[in-house]
Amino acid sequence: MRWRKIIILIAGLVILTVAGFVVKTMYRAGEFKTLQPYSRWDCRKITGLTGSEDITLNQSTGLAFISAVDFRARSIERKYPQGAVYGYDLAAADPTLVNLTADFKKGFFPHGLGLYAAPDGKTSLFVVNHQPQGSRIEVFDYQAGRLVHRRTVTDPLLHSPNDVTPVGPDRFYVTNDHGYTSKAGRTLEDFLQLAQAQILYYDGRGFQVVAEGLAYANGINISPDGERVYVAETVGRRIKVFRRNQDSGRLTLEASIDVDAGVDNIEVDRSGRLWIGAHPKLLSFVRYSKDPARRSPSQVIKAEVIPGGGLVASTEFLDLGEALSGSSVAAVFQDYLLIGSVFDDCFLLCRPRTGVK
Repeated sequence: MRWRKIIILIAGLVILTVAGFVVKTMYRAGEFKTLQPYSRWDCRKITGLTGSEDITLNQSTGLAFISAVDFRARSIERKYPQGAVYGYDLAAADPTLVNLTADFKKGFFPHGLGLYAAPDGKTSLFVVNHQPQGSRIEVFDYQAGRLVHRRTVTDPLLHSPNDVTPVGPDRFYVTNDHGYTSKAGRTLEDFLQLAQAQILYYDGRGFQVVAEGLAYANGINISPDGERVYVAETVGRRIKVFRRNQDSGRLTLEASIDVDAGVDNIEVDRSGRLWIGAHPKLLSFVRYSKDPARRSPSQVIKAEVIPGGGLVASTEFLDLGEALSGSSVAAVFQDYLLIGSVFDDCFLLCRPRTGVK
């Protein structure tokens, strides 16, 4: 009888522990939040692609580069459909989508991307490419209205790349969103919210780990002066700011800013402000990733840089998933705002709404 009571007590404690962990996970994922739609922008849908996971803009010309691929086909059907990088020229009178990588015949499953604009005006696009045999970074040069493939960069350290930001014609930072390499390890890492992700630096010859201990390192970008690197921790729900050594590429943590959302990609406008696509309810996003009928709220966060390298964040756009579901990126050029989604078959083209504070 005594042993039965002990067993019941232990079982009860296990159940309470598991239940507490589940509730804590749901709370940290934002599932208990009450969301109120809000927007400083009037937006309309632009169709013609599947997924617009990442968008980066040439701030000198207004040309947007959009990473597009069917992510559900990969995650659910285990297929690798050919993706593309599209151009969308915001300086044109009537912008249209143009496939800039139609000539790239290798397997192309693009994810994060970053643009390098050289002092002489030449531009190169760096793209994370998830091929079945392994992920790599593809480097393209933008010439005569198309992207011309220049080189492929691979390495065993590049085991789960998510986003990339170049700092030269052959140098870049890239995030590994997980630390574990096995599927079981990554599942455990996500479920237990372990901080195992990394930032890698490629100096033109090889990779080195320059930051680790991140909770799902996602979007990454650099300040206009090249002094700081910003990285989004999706599970950690924060932005980390690193001081960059421009000679060695090494990073030193300068600030960590909590944001009440699962931050995704980061874009930096001409004045140095950060524009971040985010998921206010992360578990809703996970359900939506498996079922398009389950909508996921979308959020755009603007972060102003303050003295000392810190950030002050505010919400520019919050939608319950009706206009756009699962927002992953926001990019600004002049008075245009583009908002992309991981899975939707459109992105949003927005202009400022008058009279909204």
